[in-house]
Amino acid sequence: MELKSIKDAFDRVVNKQKLSYTKTHEIIQMLSQELDKALSILQEAPPPPQFDHRSILADVKKTFVENQLEVTEKELNVALTKYPKVLEKQLNSDISKAYRHNVEFDTHVVNQIIANFLYRQGMFDIGDCFLAEIGDESECSTRHSFVEMHQIVDAMEKRDLKPALNWAASNSDKLKQARSDLEMKLHSLRFLEIAKESQNSQAAINYARKHIAGYADSSSLYEIQKLFCSLLWSKNIEHSPYSELLSPSRWNNAARELTRQYCNLLLGEPSEGALSTTVTAGTQALPVLLKYMNVTASKKKVDWQSVEQLPVAVELSEEFQFHSVFVCPVSKEQASDENPPMMMSCGHVLCKQTINKMSKNGAKSSFKCPYCPTDVDISRCRQLHF
Repeated sequence: MELKSIKDAFDRVVNKQKLSYTKTHEIIQMLSQELDKALSILQEAPPPPQFDHRSILADVKKTFVENQLEVTEKELNVALTKYPKVLEKQLNSDISKAYRHNVEFDTHVVNQIIANFLYRQGMFDIGDCFLAEIGDESECSTRHSFVEMHQIVDAMEKRDLKPALNWAASNSDKLKQARSDLEMKLHSLRFLEIAKESQNSQAAINYARKHIAGYADSSSLYEIQKLFCSLLWSKNIEHSPYSELLSPSRWNNAARELTRQYCNLLLGEPSEGALSTTVTAGTQALPVLLKYMNVTASKKKVDWQSVEQLPVAVELSEEFQFHSVFVCPVSKEQASDENPPMMMSCGHVLCKQTINKMSKNGAKSSFKCPYCPTDVDISRCRQLHF
């Protein structure tokens, strides 16, 4: 599924549409001017038969004929005609080729993942209805927590920071261990609210001394300096050099950070749920697998349903790399529980099966490291755990 070709086709349609709009606007303006000019001449001209108005009308008609938009419209129509064909070609792939039909799924776990996703998005009624429809009477374990999280986020959307500040205060130690600046972000927003609401700056200064001064030794020092400088324009921050402090994006960033930390600290989950992560990673891997299946369809060298590892390398984005993977530099095989990585006395790492082969399955007490001239003592090889 090559999305770049779809984007290129879409960009061509957009460019042609903009060109057509511009050209149409120019011609309409010109025709309007010609009509106004002809009308002015006709109003000032003497009545017939002293003046023949037909020549004026002929000139206007000639202007209409010469300024047709056929070329521009034709190019736009061509681009519009090709775009659906590109969509059909790229998006109508038979993805069933990449299915693993012999994989067993725990239906209950899958249903809980779907319900978890719905609750995470705040769609509690839909999540409840889903579980009721499938006959799963067990309540999703994370529902109550997500209700609380969305109550806090909804309050922030209404510019009410009290629930968020209370939650951050009760989880302050955990946030510090996670090196999160959520508390600082929330207190900064509250500081600016006080600065705008109060008659003088003293209330904001007192709030900063109580809640923000403790962050002065951290990476937030520059942020604190900006906050205090903004007090010089406390009545008109919107038109000051610190107007970005009032940007809605600061509230959005704080809400995202709260969501991320809430999921990480209380639920032990990433900010993106299992369903979102699986689907997004699948969209990256699917084009590679489909291409492989199409290329090897006639060869039938690999039984896709029986292989334990992917027969082709699939590169996923960094956010989908949750643990380290070791590939033996000699055998080119990925380490597994049965074939773990082993560090030799020289510091180089090979897979256990490679070491066994090089030592003739233990018949030799030592062997030469393939990367340095060190004699490796088998008894000193140690398994690595990532």
